[in-house]
Amino acid sequence: MTLPKTMRAVEITRPGGPEVLQIGEQPVPQPGPGQILIEVAYAGVNRPDALQRAGSYAPPPTASPLPGLEASGRVAAVGPDVDRWAVGDAVCALLPGGGYAEYVVTPAAHALPLPNGMDLKSAACLPETYFTVWTNVFMRGGLTGGERFLVHGGSSGIGTTAIQLAKAFGARVFATAGSAEKCAACVQLGAERAINYRDEDFVAVMKAEGGADLILDMVGGSYIPRNVKALADDGRLVQIAFLTGPKAELNFAELMVRRLTITGSTLRPQSDLAKARIAEGLEAQIWPLLSAGAVGPVIDSEFPLDQAAAAHERLESPGHIGKIVMKVA
Repeated sequence: MTLPKTMRAVEITRPGGPEVLQIGEQPVPQPGPGQILIEVAYAGVNRPDALQRAGSYAPPPTASPLPGLEASGRVAAVGPDVDRWAVGDAVCALLPGGGYAEYVVTPAAHALPLPNGMDLKSAACLPETYFTVWTNVFMRGGLTGGERFLVHGGSSGIGTTAIQLAKAFGARVFATAGSAEKCAACVQLGAERAINYRDEDFVAVMKAEGGADLILDMVGGSYIPRNVKALADDGRLVQIAFLTGPKAELNFAELMVRRLTITGSTLRPQSDLAKARIAEGLEAQIWPLLSAGAVGPVIDSEFPLDQAAAAHERLESPGHIGKIVMKVA
């Protein structure tokens, strides 16, 4: 396969709002040992991309400065020591960065085959959210069947994924969202109760149910002490983001007396080996559910690559439900 020397890519011209995203020309990256080069068909759009654009989420030193943490497409080249993938294979992959481009390099172990019957557009919406939910809800949070699970932001890409997976594994699922339309979407995906946080108190709702065994939170700030109160004894809180701030005041005596656990993680800084292990778990446990159509991505909207700014405006608007994707090829 003859590769071009340059490619179209979305560049962050300076820290700022969506308008700073501009199409530019970049050299096509080359895969190193253990890496593959993907000719990108679709790129997922995620909250960390917007944080990077705003200048508050710097990529790791070895990662591409271009935004984009997930993509789908076909393998265009393989580096040394790669034996699973061949040129032409259709894949979706978690990326260290650089997904807003016609070509991107990623570790071969972070790529996964497309689930049976799934197209490239839908597959581009899987890696970032499914890696995040699998590692935090199941590996770190230890969710099991019959437990009460609360996810905040239930209509987001993370939320719609968490609702479906928790339901598929037999949990009782609760979700918060900010409108009647979003609450209805959460219930349709499998939540037994969707809580409109504008006019209901999720703490009171969960206490009436016996408390949450596990809470997945991306809000932070004032939600942190409220989450603690909403937990059942021996409950776990998993923090994955801080939309309203990372600081809160807590009475740790309550954690001790009620045997609560607070943990959390971010995906991007983890080692290549850790991400490879997450990928192995996903392929074994979740890819069969995707192939069977039991769970799947919820796609809000699609934008062409040269409208990345509009995609980010949609991401940061209050109205979107599920994932936003950009068509590259």
